[in-house]
Amino acid sequence: ADPLKMIPKSPIVVVMIGMAGSGKSTWMHRLVIRLQSMKKRVYTINLDPAVRNVAYPVNVDIRDTVNYKEVMKHFGLGPNGGIMTSLNLFATKFDQVLALIDKRAPDLDFILVDTPGQIEVFNWSASGQIVLDALAVSYPTIVTYVVDTARCAKPVTFMSNMLYACSILYKTKLPFIIAFNKVDVMGHSFLVEWMEDFEKIGLALSRESSYVASLARSMSLAMEEFYRNIRSVGVSAVTGQGCDDFERALVEAAEEFHKVYVPFLMEMRRDIEEKRQRAIDEQVKAFDRARAAGQAKRPREPGGDEMDGLEA
Repeated sequence: ADPLKMIPKSPIVVVMIGMAGSGKSTWMHRLVIRLQSMKKRVYTINLDPAVRNVAYPVNVDIRDTVNYKEVMKHFGLGPNGGIMTSLNLFATKFDQVLALIDKRAPDLDFILVDTPGQIEVFNWSASGQIVLDALAVSYPTIVTYVVDTARCAKPVTFMSNMLYACSILYKTKLPFIIAFNKVDVMGHSFLVEWMEDFEKIGLALSRESSYVASLARSMSLAMEEFYRNIRSVGVSAVTGQGCDDFERALVEAAEEFHKVYVPFLMEMRRDIEEKRQRAIDEQVKAFDRARAAGQAKRPREPGGDEMDGLEA
């Protein structure tokens, strides 16, 4: 049987990604409490090797496997390099994490994954891709990009955050939800307006005079396609505001996973198999050509005419 056609409807994997300080871990804590109060069965994974305290109960913790400080000392790295290397080391053992999840999966509704604030893990590092790919071929996997709403009040900061989100979306190609966190501090309606109306973000950027602002202005039109196809919700990890909206977005994203992502995976696999077959065919043809050329030369060798001509 094709394993891609056998991906179950649950548990749904929710991977929290976002800048340091955006409130990923607090939002994860809120979700754990909320889902458990609804009698949902939740499994949690912490991928941040440098976090000191985790508010929610953790089932799989990178800190049990990798000692972040020892990694820094052993490889002579700074804090960021230590986190990246710790994740790279952990990714090599992620099949063991999957084995643990597989045992528990029939009894679970959700798997929540907390990640470090170094989002370059998912932009260009291999470890983020390994973890997401391993989860996505086994369970419906959704990326939640957590944004600090108050920090996005400046349009240039908003644009840089959206560019990060866009790059992660195009790298993972997974269903995507943007969670504008901390709406108890500042409402997110102005950000939704910026996403829906190109002229409003253009007007906000026109008040900025820096080179970055002019760059952001020129890019904002290109980002319109990204905004049109993305889900966004306003949430508060502290008060629990927006949890209902987030749950609705999760259900939609899980449906999108089965309708869009699984067929995409199957198409991609077909392309890979076709490329592989083409490469094999080309190798066989090249081998046949080389053999035919060798056979064509062989009859002349015993006579030694060419060698005689050279010697003369």
